[in-house]
Amino acid sequence: MRRSNAVVSWSIATAILSLLTVVSLRAGQGPADPPLVSEQYFKNIQLLKGMTVDTFFDAMGMFAASMGNDCTFCHVKEAGFRREAFAEATPRIQRARQMIVMTQGLNKQNFGGRPRVTCFTCHRGDYQPVDAPSFLIQYGVPLDDPNTINFPTEEGISADQVFDRYLTAIGGRPALARVTSFVAKGTYAGFDTGQEEVPVEIYAKAPNQRTWIIKLPERDSLRVFDGANGWLTGPDIPVPIMPLASGNLDRARIEATVAFPTGITQLYPQWRVGKTSIGDRDVTIVQGTKPGLLPVNLYFDDESGLLVRVVRWNETSVGPVPTQITYGDYRAVAGIQMPFTWTATQTYMQMTIKLGELAANVPVDASRFARPR
Repeated sequence: MRRSNAVVSWSIATAILSLLTVVSLRAGQGPADPPLVSEQYFKNIQLLKGMTVDTFFDAMGMFAASMGNDCTFCHVKEAGFRREAFAEATPRIQRARQMIVMTQGLNKQNFGGRPRVTCFTCHRGDYQPVDAPSFLIQYGVPLDDPNTINFPTEEGISADQVFDRYLTAIGGRPALARVTSFVAKGTYAGFDTGQEEVPVEIYAKAPNQRTWIIKLPERDSLRVFDGANGWLTGPDIPVPIMPLASGNLDRARIEATVAFPTGITQLYPQWRVGKTSIGDRDVTIVQGTKPGLLPVNLYFDDESGLLVRVVRWNETSVGPVPTQITYGDYRAVAGIQMPFTWTATQTYMQMTIKLGELAANVPVDASRFARPR
């Protein structure tokens, strides 16, 4: 019997947390950091060399999500408690390496090297690929997953119309323009806290700077975006300071901009619109595209006009890996509606922030957004 998704997600997170090294933070600042690649920090890396450390965990999440299990399905069981054991090559790791070579060969021969065939293409959350037709699929109710990169474009409605309705719904452009910063306090719960709630502080300044300070028992964990660069630090990070790269950096930019949404239209040069549903809620998708990056989907509730979900994909050598952020509990602050709850879901973790208090237009020192020390 397969484990529940909740148990699998917790096991994945626990295994990854065991892999991470607790180290002291380096001093120093700079506008950008050199990329940190997987083979510099992890042992026995053979096929994922050159992948940045933040993207490496997305790739590990791709494998776990594809197999519907946790990291120790391939790694030895002791790896959950002894991080050095992740480097031990098991028969399943050897098989996984063969599968990576196979999918890379298929993609090279048929799709110009683009990762169109991935582990998930065949496994779809199961140990064994299915090779026989299923009547449950053929004659059952089709699963309509709103988190899709490819969807039919809805004619007759523009992205500007959707954005204008959204900005009106949360208070209007004049009121939004008057909010230039905020400081918030609340709780954070995620894999790194065992899903227990711990205090969190959030500092934000328009147009797109944001810092989280998560009060973990060992020491603070920081998530910083200064408007151009992003970093992670803390006991749950494998290196002293982990710079964000590529899709993960773009995700930080999106989340920071959403907090001051008058700049949302400038996130991407091209937009298109589609329709779908989330549960029993009809929503409009606005998808932004930019050369060199995978798209982002923004989901707006058709009834209220509010932003309820953002989905961003990070491109890895083993396929696109999604991150989903859901927004809710909108409340009035300084004349505009702001979400007091949001949940980020990834293939290897999930975390939720619940704000208890939020003060707008308070002074926020620039040092809050500096590279962590």
